[in-house]
Amino acid sequence: MNLNNLTSITIQNLLTVKSIVTVLLTAVFSYLAIVGRISGEQFLTIFSVVIAFYFGTQYQKNSGGDSNE
Repeated sequence: MNLNNLTSITIQNLLTVKSIVTVLLTAVFSYLAIVGRISGEQFLTIFSVVIAFYFGTQYQKNSGGDSNE
């Protein structure tokens, strides 16, 4: 497997809907926390749920569990 193929696979994995939603939610809630629209505690709660969902589904997918993708 050459570097171009590996890079292509990595980019394809990052462009899944789940990854895009995770990145967008992180950006939006980071912005809201910076401008003071939500508190740091609220940001941490929301961010923890988003990241736990993302990595939980990644783990399930990698371990051979059923996934709705």
